[in-house]
Amino acid sequence: MTTLDAAPSLGSAGFDDAALQQKAKDHLWMHFARQSTMEENGVPIITRGDGHHVFDISGRKYFDGLSGLFVVNAGHGRRRLAEVAARQAEELAFFPIWSYAHPAAIELADRLADYAPGDLNRVFFSTGGGEAVETAFKLAKYYWKLRGIPTKHKVISRAVAYHGTPQGALAITGIPAMKQMFEPLTPGGFRVPNTNFYRAAEMGGPTDDVETFGRWAADRIEEMILFEGPETVAAVFLEPIQNSGGCFPPPPGYFQRVREICDKYDVLMVSDEVIAAFGRVGHMFACDAYGYVPDMITCAKAMTSGYSPIGATIVSEKIYEPFKSGTTSFYHGYTFGGHPVSAAVALENLDIFEEERLNERVRENSPLFRAELEKLLDLPIVGDVRGDGYFFGIELVKDKATRETFDDDESERLLRGFLSKALFDAGLYCRADDRGDPVIQLAPPLTIGPSEFREIEQILRGVLTEAWSRL
Repeated sequence: MTTLDAAPSLGSAGFDDAALQQKAKDHLWMHFARQSTMEENGVPIITRGDGHHVFDISGRKYFDGLSGLFVVNAGHGRRRLAEVAARQAEELAFFPIWSYAHPAAIELADRLADYAPGDLNRVFFSTGGGEAVETAFKLAKYYWKLRGIPTKHKVISRAVAYHGTPQGALAITGIPAMKQMFEPLTPGGFRVPNTNFYRAAEMGGPTDDVETFGRWAADRIEEMILFEGPETVAAVFLEPIQNSGGCFPPPPGYFQRVREICDKYDVLMVSDEVIAAFGRVGHMFACDAYGYVPDMITCAKAMTSGYSPIGATIVSEKIYEPFKSGTTSFYHGYTFGGHPVSAAVALENLDIFEEERLNERVRENSPLFRAELEKLLDLPIVGDVRGDGYFFGIELVKDKATRETFDDDESERLLRGFLSKALFDAGLYCRADDRGDPVIQLAPPLTIGPSEFREIEQILRGVLTEAWSRL
């Protein structure tokens, strides 16, 4: 495995590692993490970012292969984003958009509406992706009540899909293990097969042709609508590329068929782009990459490249129409939704996207990234490489010929017992995940190119080769 030299100029950056580790053990509750790991071994402490690298408290450098958490699309250390945040905070640090407005929120709403397809012209701000999904869920149910069909309250999503942790968004999430401890959940969430063509046979779908499989997967949505009754189904929530499970891209024609089904049965189509929007697949909104116009888009993460938190639900004129006149209000909101500093940072971040042509860069380089990662298919542990743009998953298998996966104990030892730490020690921060079958996920900043693709492949090759030898 590669050993990276510490950056000598950084040193400890003035931080006391031991003191911080103790304070973390005493007080910090980590997200989606086992506290026991921190209690026993401490936690990596990241102190600085620069471009596509981050540095830990001792000055060691790591390739940020996940953009933080699918967030820092424009890269770390953008001084102009920090400066615009400071200028906005000096001018107007905070004011709510509850019956009032401020220029930054107005300008950002206008900008997002310009980017969005069709007549998705209305922007409801939140502070993150889960809130954006929660907003879409509540709005979908309320919309049908205003239309005089109060029975339309159910929502459909895909197996293994992640849509957030608020109670409503969790009902849409398709990962049972993430939901059981919080039951009973908000009612009305139903699941259909996802678009993992590599596992088509296990889902009972056709395996001979990816387009046929896509039609089959889309038709399962129609089947669920009919089973539950079209008069009860409010919306379908779908990611352009499903994240959880390891980057499932849509088969050709899949979203066009879903759009037909939603129109046929008067069901709203929600494109959950919390991860996929803002360049991850080479477009401001990923629905443009796959040629469909939803009724709502949820987005967050890379809107500011992580320099300040924000989220948004962008809706069509059809959904907005009942609120346009009279006394009807949407009694929903967030204190920090459309925050002046976050909105100002988002506008500057989107300027960077346009000036540096980051979307075009992703579209041009994506085939090169894929080709580099597909070299890993010569390893016995790598079963599949899939994804799009700068968003790829590498599925790990126990037997390439049969596609046999690892059982729960083996996956635990492989991912948490070895791979996560080994990849980090080798200088690559990414995600080793088993919410579906075991995968390694990559979503680096959009500023990287061919030389960085080769670097990623080499680190992965070394660690995965060692992982197989340990098995």
